[in-house]
Parts: sequence; C-alpha cells; structure tokens
Amino acid sequence: QVQLVESGGGLVQAGGSLRLSCAASGRTFSTSAMGWFRQAPGEEQEFVAATDWRGRSTTYADSVKGRFTISRDNAKNTLYLQIDSLKPEDTDVYYCAASRSMFVRLAKSDYEYWGQGTQVTVSS
Repeated sequence: QVQLVESGGGLVQAGGSLRLSCAASGRTFSTSAMGWFRQAPGEEQEFVAATDWRGRSTTYADSVKGRFTISRDNAKNTLYLQIDSLKPEDTDVYYCAASRSMFVRLAKSDYEYWGQGTQVTVSS
C-alpha cells in the first residue's frame, strides 16, 4: 500500500517555474515506478512524465519535453516535478501516481495508487 500527497501547486505567471512534490508513505515507494498526470475540468487525465524505480529512466509527454523534469529521492520517499517556462495551457490539477511495476509506465491503467492532486494555475 502506498499513500501519496502532492504539494507545491499554486498561481504563477506565464514563464515562471514551480516544483511539485509528492510525498509517499509505505515501504514500496523505492521499488515503484512513479508518474505525473494532469487533468483539466471536463477533460481526460493526461500523462505528463514518468520515471523508473531508480530515477535513471524517464519519459515525457511531447507537450512538456524540455520544460518539465521528473526526479525522485528514494531516501526521502519523495517524487518531484520541476516545471519551467510555464504556459497558460499548463493550468491543470497535477496528480502523482505509483505503479506496481519498477519500470517506466505511461498508461493510467499501469498505476495503482494516486494522490489527491495539486492545482497549478498559470496566468497570462
């Protein structure tokens, strides 16, 4: 069992940066692939980024490549998402998720545990 709590969201101007954190409890964090997803009201949840259990393999949605960086600190049971060069279209609720797999996963169905989300709002 893994419990996830996101933080770090907020209101920021376009071009700014945020760092989202996802604190995990449970013994399996360090052996779980982790991901970030986002969702706007009335829209489907969208894959953003994922990392393997060690943080050595990462993958990103095309829309965020070069601006978002996923990382993890297994000693602190924490997942991060550094978001730079924010755009108004990045406005969403951002969710972290934990997979039973150790390896990078892109599909929502590959993730077992989800946080409650943190709101990111980008003003133009």
